[in-house]
Amino acid sequence: MARRLLGADSATVFNIQEPEEETANQDIGSPHASVGSPLDGQKEYKVSSCEQRLISEIEYRLERSPVDESGDEVQYGDVPVENGMAPFFEMKLKHYKIFEGMPVTFTCRVAGNPKPKIYWFKDGKQISPKSDHYTIQRDLDGTCSLHTTASTLDDDGNYTIMAANPQGRISCTGRLMVQAVNQRGRSPRSPSGHPHVRRPRSRSRDSGDENEPIQERFFRPHFLQAPGDLTVQEGKLCRMDCKVSGLPTPDLSWQLDGKPVRPDSAHKMLVRENGVHSLIIEPVTSRDAGIYTCIATNRAGQNSFSLELVVAAKEAHKPPVFIEKLQNTGVADGYPVRLECRVLGVPPPQIFWKKENESLTHSTDRVSMHQDNHGYICLLIQGATKEDAGWYTVSAKNEAGIVSCTARLDVYTQWHQQSQSTKPKKVRPSASRYAALSDQGLDIKAAFQPEANPSHLTLNTALVESEDL
Repeated sequence: MARRLLGADSATVFNIQEPEEETANQDIGSPHASVGSPLDGQKEYKVSSCEQRLISEIEYRLERSPVDESGDEVQYGDVPVENGMAPFFEMKLKHYKIFEGMPVTFTCRVAGNPKPKIYWFKDGKQISPKSDHYTIQRDLDGTCSLHTTASTLDDDGNYTIMAANPQGRISCTGRLMVQAVNQRGRSPRSPSGHPHVRRPRSRSRDSGDENEPIQERFFRPHFLQAPGDLTVQEGKLCRMDCKVSGLPTPDLSWQLDGKPVRPDSAHKMLVRENGVHSLIIEPVTSRDAGIYTCIATNRAGQNSFSLELVVAAKEAHKPPVFIEKLQNTGVADGYPVRLECRVLGVPPPQIFWKKENESLTHSTDRVSMHQDNHGYICLLIQGATKEDAGWYTVSAKNEAGIVSCTARLDVYTQWHQQSQSTKPKKVRPSASRYAALSDQGLDIKAAFQPEANPSHLTLNTALVESEDL
């Protein structure tokens, strides 16, 4: 049977009558099977192993990606878990070859409990149920179809149907090859005046007519994975990964603000075994900031994506430095004592305390460590004992360096403190430091309560230094 494509008055036709194959391919009960000739001339063919790998990759990605459910009217009911059944295909989609302008229908049948939701995709992009170009239909027996009345070259591609319910997801894909009218299928008017001239039957489904070259299969690149906008600190490593499909395998190129990115010691372009393409920049400089465009090209066309790379200014690191160091300190047995210093650095350093060779890792009710946002550091001992005497070291560390200082704490008995009371005492007042440390929850005045001091000592004389040091 010949199908007219150029209007009622045109004698140019496609001679695609292959009744045996068409009959075999016709799906009984299809909502569009009655339109024109069986399945309107769409002819089934077998995809290559390369196309099958791409189809498997698309299905794998779709079954793990979110979908737009705005047009889905299926609502899940309260189905017991033990009665649930994941979706499965009783009949899968087939692969078809047609000429442009012809109608085409993809049909399959799906089952599951509860009734699965159905989503259609073309080359990995979801098809809206409200599409003007495609008609989507679903019957009560689970038959699902996607139909277009007039195919264009842009319809060439992979069509995937995905069924989903709370028990799982499953998908299958049909390949559609749309051939241009000016390449194949246009026959001149028969000299005898008979427009319907049958062409010799092909020996192979994929090879076309005996006297015509085998048509290669192409489809334009499609990005399966692409990065978004990036912010990277100057001097660090930047990596942009993407994954692209297409037949033949697309060539990739990168541009920065419209200018080609050339490989050099700081810019490397790699392809891993799993097909991921990477642009690696190390170290990143301010000159690398801008809009990056990745272009994938093959014989069927090209595709691209863009992103913005923002290069943050490198932070000026400064090693820690002590503004005030620890001082050798003496205290009477049983009284509180404070070991204090001040250190600054960019970024703010981490602080570590040690007594002799033992690290002080956490605060207790009697011995506590404090620091504030102004660089003041304090080790507070409530009720010093002879065991607290010794050498104390404080270390400050950041990305730019490390610095330490050490001082000795002496703890005197009461009689020794009294015998030395007539000698001058060195006092370390610093009311402003008390205020700064109080911001961190340390109330210095409460720590040095006047009623806890002996009658011959004041608050300012509680901190003394050993003359031996």
